[in-house]
Amino acid sequence: MELYLFNPDSDLALANNEANYIAPASARRMAQDMALLPIWYAAPGSAVLAPSAYNADFLKRMRELFGLQVQLATEPELPDYAEARIVPWGWNPAIRRFFLKGGVREDRLPSPRLLAEYRLLSSRLQAVAVTRCMADRYPECTCGEHTLLNNIADCERTVNAMHACLLKVPWSGSGKGLNWCLHGFTKPVSNWCERVLREQGCLTAEPIYNKVKDFALEFYSDGQGEVRFAGYSVFSTNEHGAYTGNLLASDGQIEESIACCLSLEKLTGIREALRAELASIYGNTYTGYLGVDMMVCWSDKENGYRVHPCVEINMRMNMGVVARLFYDRFVAPGSKGCFAVEYVPDNETLRARHEQDMHDYPLTVEQGRLASGYLPLVPVTGKSCYRAYVRI
Repeated sequence: MELYLFNPDSDLALANNEANYIAPASARRMAQDMALLPIWYAAPGSAVLAPSAYNADFLKRMRELFGLQVQLATEPELPDYAEARIVPWGWNPAIRRFFLKGGVREDRLPSPRLLAEYRLLSSRLQAVAVTRCMADRYPECTCGEHTLLNNIADCERTVNAMHACLLKVPWSGSGKGLNWCLHGFTKPVSNWCERVLREQGCLTAEPIYNKVKDFALEFYSDGQGEVRFAGYSVFSTNEHGAYTGNLLASDGQIEESIACCLSLEKLTGIREALRAELASIYGNTYTGYLGVDMMVCWSDKENGYRVHPCVEINMRMNMGVVARLFYDRFVAPGSKGCFAVEYVPDNETLRARHEQDMHDYPLTVEQGRLASGYLPLVPVTGKSCYRAYVRI
């Protein structure tokens, strides 16, 4: 038996690194509104931890449409899962404490020592080393550099030398912890760097690239030394770099979309080199999904397009994997569509969009697979500010 939990604040909790960490209100809202998201990637026969009041009817309907073999578990029932394999979105000391207090056996949870290793492995600093390794192996088709900054003098010198650059904190939520420095080392930038150095000890700087496409290679580490390729992800971000959605398409279709910028031979070579590098870093320590965010950039150099092989590594479940698994399990072969996560602070506006989408894109499910239309992946209620949905 496996018990899944959607805890989207996991990166923020790792940054805090305290067992008593309390997520910000926005993260708590997202976790509540989208608690049922794991039903789409959970193993058959498993359970998803979520409130029952507004989720039970939705899950019943999804079982009827797609043959899901997943049940709902509520917090008071946690002692019933004392010996279950716990599968959160991501591990951190706070979520370990939550399950321990809920009645899950301690030997079913990562030890504090292992979580300390997880924290180091989940840092954006891992991307620095992996990028350098990939650049050395594929200098003719890659780009990407990260400068590690350990003090405020280094920050000022580097930012002024680059003038326009992107600063990143080591631990933060997806699309967060970024500072787009477009006008040199200004006072606000200096204050931000001082705070990050004080709280996390270092940060990184990288050029702002002429990005053409965001994509990712998804992997799975078995914790026994093996890392396997789990599929492709093509995703979109907003102007601040925060995740907004994914393309729903087959791996073959995604390979074709990348082929105009990077040959399949080079893509396959980079994929295998990354897999081997991840196995050496994570394979014997971590069990779970790993997402390597990448991007195709336009360069004035000889070959035109270049690939940044490791923008960052997500050592947790991620939306790209959800989109990949949803497509492979529940979408009619050959179809294309979108997977999206949306935040709307006004509930009435969110519900109006949801109802309009149901009207404009009527749902068609054939033999347990989505053929066309709009499908909410979590219930949209009278309190929701977030929704996750697909549209084919």
